[in-house]
Amino acid sequence: MTTIREDLERREQATLAPRAAKSVNTRGRLRPEPEDDIRPAFQRDRDRIIHCKAFRRLKHKTQVFFAPTSDHYRTRLTHTLEVAQIARTISKALALHEELTEAVCLGHDLGHTPFGHQGERVLSQLVPGGFEHDEQSLRIVDVLERDGEGLNLTWEVRDGIAKHSKGKRGAPVGPDVPIKAATLEGQIARVADLIAYVNHDIDDAVRAGIVTPEDLPAKPLEVLGRTHSARIGCLVKDVVVETQACGLADISMSEPVLGAMLDLRAFLFASVYENELSTGEFKKAAGILAGLWEKVRETPEPFLDARTLRTEGLDAAARDFLAGMTDRYAVALFEHLFIPKPWVDLAGRWN
Repeated sequence: MTTIREDLERREQATLAPRAAKSVNTRGRLRPEPEDDIRPAFQRDRDRIIHCKAFRRLKHKTQVFFAPTSDHYRTRLTHTLEVAQIARTISKALALHEELTEAVCLGHDLGHTPFGHQGERVLSQLVPGGFEHDEQSLRIVDVLERDGEGLNLTWEVRDGIAKHSKGKRGAPVGPDVPIKAATLEGQIARVADLIAYVNHDIDDAVRAGIVTPEDLPAKPLEVLGRTHSARIGCLVKDVVVETQACGLADISMSEPVLGAMLDLRAFLFASVYENELSTGEFKKAAGILAGLWEKVRETPEPFLDARTLRTEGLDAAARDFLAGMTDRYAVALFEHLFIPKPWVDLAGRWN
């Protein structure tokens, strides 16, 4: 008697594009384990990521604006969900594996530091050998989750997570991409990440008063559209149409649309990410991380993982501890360790 999982795997073979990744053809996991009776491998990976602790911490990690008081600014978690939605739309239109695409998207930023990219820059200076959030995301799913056992994800999901990052100037698609995911689904996650943040960070920057709609560069808007919805629609359609046109050889975009998206990203870096007004609080955050780095290295036992200290050393344990913090936990720990508390006598008088 066949299992539900086997029926679903046959459905994948019958309905997905020839170039789509198939669960039954996975290159496997770091450690062999029995298959689930209901869920194929990539669906199982998606579920493991959603239920892990690092995923839940994303709700209190900065996307662009530190500790926003408004309910409507993006956090690292809502960014991740928007990436997953965009990516699944593209994947479905191309008859690719939606759950593999979603698993990569949900896991791509698990290793992000507190305080957004500023936090990543600080850790890059503090950690010997530097720090990259994509490498830390892979470390989380391979090593740190489940008390050191890791999530034991499939090779395809791990490959997509490891190869999603583009940096400040890297393109998400095209022949010049130096490191490209082996699956089309992983490549979709890479481009969906950029589509999401270029658009939602504009939305948040306008909401914050950092820029106005009139400040946005005219030429990219002529290509992509003048509203948040229009731009995402244009970008998603372009990816689907251009990828279909090349026979799904690679995830592709047309030169005008790709160029317009990269121009908007350049505008964001100049006007938002590196703007004095929006980054002022992050300079304080840099001091917080630097102070915590020194403190936990002075007295590691109360803070750092004993197994990592023993097997990989102090630097690795301190890196994992700081990178895993939420913004508010980092601030609270800094206050606890560095800010003197007023003394109150038994009568309740301040001294």
